[in-house]
Amino acid sequence: MERLLEDAAETFKLLSDKTRLTILALLKEQELCVCDIVAVLETTQPNVSQHLKKLKNGGLVSETRRSQWIYYSLNVQDKPYVQGILEQLPSMKHRLNRLDPECCN
Repeated sequence: MERLLEDAAETFKLLSDKTRLTILALLKEQELCVCDIVAVLETTQPNVSQHLKKLKNGGLVSETRRSQWIYYSLNVQDKPYVQGILEQLPSMKHRLNRLDPECCN
């Protein structure tokens, strides 16, 4: 029980950052590569990579390598309290529709 509370507290710390919360909202819609996230957030690749590293270390995202690109997706099946939060986040579909389809191809 104590371990569950510690894990939840660490997860909530990760979710307290607007950029990381936005990344999770984007990944709720679809799997994305770093360049897609950079384009939507209008920030730098190192900034996005640092946030993704924290989310991955926290067990909230997973990565899949395809050729030279790494794609990120949500990994919250074992965290129902995070799923509840994600359901409350606004849709990011409108922001994803503006992405360059040739970004990671």
